[in-house]
Amino acid sequence: MAQLNPYLTFGGTCREALTLYKEALNGEILSLRTFEESPDDVPTEFKHHVMHADFRAGDVYFMASDGGPHYSIAPGNAITLNLNFNDPAEQERVFAKLSVGGTVTMPLQETFWGSKFGLVTDKFGINWMLDYAMKS
Repeated sequence: MAQLNPYLTFGGTCREALTLYKEALNGEILSLRTFEESPDDVPTEFKHHVMHADFRAGDVYFMASDGGPHYSIAPGNAITLNLNFNDPAEQERVFAKLSVGGTVTMPLQETFWGSKFGLVTDKFGINWMLDYAMKS
């Protein structure tokens, strides 16, 4: 395998989630296609949902969707995205943005393994680990 890319499914909030991640991570939505663009027969209320999107922020890359009209979303803890930082101020900024409307599981704090680390589940149910390896 050459590369593993996370694929996040949101069930109707993909566009909103990508907008948050764009702002929080200083990223870019590289592409975004809706079901309206598909040649498939899609229910009218689903046409503006995101069929597929690509997101990049520096070396961070993932794909996302709202899932299909018959796709059932069950947010859970099966995936956690880990962000490693070179700058603690940037880590704090991103943590603050991702925390809005979400749940902080572990506030940013110095750890026994020599990192400043925190855990947050954003308002879309995506789990994030933010890590800054402190210099000794």
